Amino acid sequence: MRFVCRNFGLSDLQRRGLAPHEAPLAVLLLDIEAELSIWEEGRVVWSEEAFPVAELAYHLALWLLSPAAGQEGFELDSMQADAGLIRIVRSDEGWRLGSIFAPDFWTSPVAWDVLVAEIKQFDHSVREGVAAMGIEPSFIPEV
Repeated sequence: MRFVCRNFGLSDLQRRGLAPHEAPLAVLLLDIEAELSIWEEGRVVWSEEAFPVAELAYHLALWLLSPAAGQEGFELDSMQADAGLIRIVRSDEGWRLGSIFAPDFWTSPVAWDVLVAEIKQFDHSVREGVAAMGIEPSFIPEV
């Protein structure tokens, strides 16, 4: 399993009349979007064009830094979508990723260390994309 994000953009910041350095955290988390896809075995298995990747990176980092990491699953409780936009659950075989937008879709199970490595890579990719737009990515906790 691998997260891939590309084509970063700011959806509504200009319309709000805000510059990135003056935008509140909630606005940055929602407005920084990119095409997010999940890959398995060299192919795309799930994709969303304008996904709030900063919000996902922020909440995944908080999850990994919490005492519940590795014990409880993850469910993105987005400020702009229904809970479960991205879900990570533990099964007997390993950790699987899914979404409420594709209820029958789940990735193949992976070990905890593989999942953590992929989340860290995703975090790095989001930080790079945010920095490339001229925004300091320090609002996303480091994992």
